[in-house]
Amino acid sequence: MYEQISTELLDFLKKSPTCYHVIANLRAALVRAGYTELSEGSGWNCTAGGKYFVVRNESSLIAFRIPAKDFTGYQIAASHSDSPSFKVKENPEMDMENLYVKLNVEKYGGMLCAPWLDRPLSVAGKLIVREGSRFVSKLVSIDRDLLMIPSLAIHMDRKANDGHAYNPQKDMLPVLGDSRAKGRFMDIVAESAGIKKEDIAGSDLFLYSRTPGTVWGAEKEYISAGRLDDLECTYGDFRGFLDARENPNSVPVFTVFDNEEVGSGTKQGADSTFLADTLERIGIACGRTPEQHRTAIASSFMVSADNAHAVHPNSPDKADPVNRPHMNGGIVIKYNANQKYTTDSVSAAIFKEVCGRAKVPWQEFTNRSDMPGGSTLGNISNAHISLNTVDIGLAQLAMHSPYETAGSEDTAYLARAMREFFSLSLMDEGQGNYSLH
Repeated sequence: MYEQISTELLDFLKKSPTCYHVIANLRAALVRAGYTELSEGSGWNCTAGGKYFVVRNESSLIAFRIPAKDFTGYQIAASHSDSPSFKVKENPEMDMENLYVKLNVEKYGGMLCAPWLDRPLSVAGKLIVREGSRFVSKLVSIDRDLLMIPSLAIHMDRKANDGHAYNPQKDMLPVLGDSRAKGRFMDIVAESAGIKKEDIAGSDLFLYSRTPGTVWGAEKEYISAGRLDDLECTYGDFRGFLDARENPNSVPVFTVFDNEEVGSGTKQGADSTFLADTLERIGIACGRTPEQHRTAIASSFMVSADNAHAVHPNSPDKADPVNRPHMNGGIVIKYNANQKYTTDSVSAAIFKEVCGRAKVPWQEFTNRSDMPGGSTLGNISNAHISLNTVDIGLAQLAMHSPYETAGSEDTAYLARAMREFFSLSLMDEGQGNYSLH
């Protein structure tokens, strides 16, 4: 099974160069599976047995199923659609001595800069197109090798291999072409989108790596591609959500937020009202009282899924002395005393039980005590919807590189665990006691 899911994941990654394409691909798959799209700007009418989804900003999505209007709670999975990249600035073309045309870009998120050098790149994103009196969103992905960020030769920087602090305004600007490329960038964008350049009223464009994803290793045990963080978790969650058994007591909720890599503080991020608004509107559409809505939230559970660090083959000392997850070792449960991750004794115990029922291995991650780590979705989202939450991920190398590596078996493990999770009902019995059915 894992070979098939790895192939599907690589195809999903290839078709999803930006957060907007991620959501467009999920939207299309949900429609094919019989889900109805709702609009935040219109009233909702949700019926028992209904399958629905809602999109915000074309870059975040929440899908759910209504088993019955007397449901007891929500089973929620959260991941994110964005990855570190370079965003194209306004008026991007820069002439360099009439020899080169470069693009003016800025960092989005905390990426590793060096791996972006000397590899074919292109541009994708969202355009706002003027159609008479309307402004319409249109996705674009320039499907050819268009750009390159060249390294400086070792002869001109003899200390290059001693470590380099990259200046994003100086060292990381991609070359579009020679002097003949002047004034051509937006023409190329418009041609790729099949529109007129003068109809483009706005744009959100990003660089993406053109290096194809691959499965490799002596036993094909690894998978490498761009944007594994966090689209590997997104795809595993999604497969589990679609494949789950009918759950008569809980509402399964599949959530993908944007802007995790820059702190989630946007209208479509985990620090927005998107999830809280959606759960409240589900309750209203099902005729539930405010009291019933709050009891449902209290009886709910969230899996915050964002990839984790594997022990590095060349830097094993960077991992915790005891908790040392590895690729193909199963789902990683993440802990942090300072609440960068939300996992506690309750949520860990419940998720381990889910993995056990799904016959999926699990392992545990903590940072070295002298090395602070990053945060993710769970603790941010919990500020708006307070419920038991576990932070998990899949072990990977080269996180925040444009070409990352993970275990070829782990996506299938996550899909199996999430299928089991969405099929179960978590019952809060009070006084710190819980049961799964």
